[in-house]
Amino acid sequence: MNFDKFFSGYELEAWKLLGAHKKDGGVEFAVWAPHASAVELMTSRDWEKTIPLSKIDERGIWYVFVENMECIYSYRYRIHNGKKVYEKSDPYAYYFERRPSNASCMYDLDYFSFSDDIYMSKRKVDYDAPMNIYEVHLNGFKKEGEFATYRELKETLIPYVKKNGFTHIELLPVFEHPFDGSWGYQASGFFAATSRYGTPYDLMDLINECHNNDIGVILDAVYVHFVTDEWSLKKFDGSYCYERNANKSEWDTYYFDFSKPEVISFVMSSANFFLKRYHADGLRFDAVSHFVYKDGNSDKGNNVDGINFLKRMNFHLKKENPDIYLIAEDSTAFEGVTKPVEYGGLGFDYKWDLGWMNDTLKYYEMDPVYRSYHHHQITFSMAYFYSERFLLPFSHDEVVHSKRTIIDKMWGSYEDKFKQVRNLYVYMFTHPGKKLNFMGNEIAMFREFDEKEEMDWFMLKYPAHDSFARLFRDLSLTYKAHPCLYKGDYNGNYYRWIDADNTSQSIYSYYRYDNDECLVTILNMTPCEYRNYRIGVPFAGIYEEMINSEKDIYGGVNMCNYKPIKSVRRKAHGLDQSIRITIAPFAAIVFRVDLKKYATHNINDVKTLEAHI
Repeated sequence: MNFDKFFSGYELEAWKLLGAHKKDGGVEFAVWAPHASAVELMTSRDWEKTIPLSKIDERGIWYVFVENMECIYSYRYRIHNGKKVYEKSDPYAYYFERRPSNASCMYDLDYFSFSDDIYMSKRKVDYDAPMNIYEVHLNGFKKEGEFATYRELKETLIPYVKKNGFTHIELLPVFEHPFDGSWGYQASGFFAATSRYGTPYDLMDLINECHNNDIGVILDAVYVHFVTDEWSLKKFDGSYCYERNANKSEWDTYYFDFSKPEVISFVMSSANFFLKRYHADGLRFDAVSHFVYKDGNSDKGNNVDGINFLKRMNFHLKKENPDIYLIAEDSTAFEGVTKPVEYGGLGFDYKWDLGWMNDTLKYYEMDPVYRSYHHHQITFSMAYFYSERFLLPFSHDEVVHSKRTIIDKMWGSYEDKFKQVRNLYVYMFTHPGKKLNFMGNEIAMFREFDEKEEMDWFMLKYPAHDSFARLFRDLSLTYKAHPCLYKGDYNGNYYRWIDADNTSQSIYSYYRYDNDECLVTILNMTPCEYRNYRIGVPFAGIYEEMINSEKDIYGGVNMCNYKPIKSVRRKAHGLDQSIRITIAPFAAIVFRVDLKKYATHNINDVKTLEAHI
């Protein structure tokens, strides 16, 4: 075994060198413990009998081959540092005993066979493809007992995701973790799928079945920090082996030390492991702010080690897996997050637009009387949108810790909340950028997320929730069916404001288009209604109402535009053509015009198309 790449910080497959592996006639064990004076193996075959490991590399690799052993036992390492002794789980274990137990388990991954060859052969990174992500906590969707299982979720989650038009699921961290309430964000096993929900094969089977239903799977990855439990990575060999120092993070965890090549190899290999062995379609990296700034605080300056680590990891992960997505959860204004590493960026494919999320939700929480004074909280996102490849998230972070759920953040009475949450989601699905919603958002749950409870499915018995769920599903399916809602997401030529400055009425209007069609969106942010409202439109043609959040089937007042509307040559909002429409209180409306009837050749920009018509 050659450990040179591991010790230089460029190893992407460290799990093949370290951990427990079945070999002919037994099992071999290898562990990195550079400051250990001795290392012993303990197994459930006989916990009292220890087996000494030999130091096979002076840089700190300890090894033993145990004959006549099968991969059916739990094990730990007993690590000696002088007179002190530490009992530790294996950092490279594929599987752990179910919490509250914490011993590592021998596990052979080679017996599972994926059947997703067709899906994998077509998989690629395409920024012009639809991406509508359903963020899921595995124990909070549907379950029969204390914990859901990967096998149960294969039967319930996949049909639900397909029915509701999602293109991907994103699983909250599946890394092994001791505390349920951390939701996996405080991990102890970085190569182990948590045993709460089943075996590694069960998770592989879930992902395999998702792929066979054309559903991508993104995994949350938490590589900033790890748990402080004594049996885990903390002072693994009696020294600060994996951690930066004794100082804890804001989450009462230890920061990884990315100045150490061995730690870099460990974390890069973990990421590559889930991409390679589990066929994950992408990773969403948590708390990127802590990689780029010291303690996540820009006032403390750049975290040079963290930045260099991200660049190295993302560059090599993409080189090794060019068809996967890397997504940053980043609340900072750090530049170049989605810029390629070769050009000085961090190398992510997408960045969560947390600015858009915060501004938008604050606006919808506001009494409509005051919205005219904060009008540009809605328009501001488009002022910076093309600086990165942004993804629009309404994630789990927004529906926990007394923040209230998405619908409960809306201003006003029960009825007002539903009117506005319908408006909000039309806005979200017509705004440029890929989409993400946490489970429960799509049925307008009022209860905040609790990892011990499944979703409040009973709410669908109530007409308001069932009607909203129908609107959400229709928006998702409309999004997938109309390429102008996702193609050109990151090309400013395909989005235009019609009216961004109507502060007196708090009405916004904009359009998106491609060669085939143009979709015009109007958002009414007040309880005022308008009849014969004139709005400028970019193209001459017949405009048909495609979506109206106030249709009765969605729980609205049915004040709609049922007949097609022919544009007239009359200026409005700086455009030569216009139409007159009806707008209900708090309505969000999408009109469609078929450009194929008016344009017979490929169109590259708005001005050319307008001139042609």
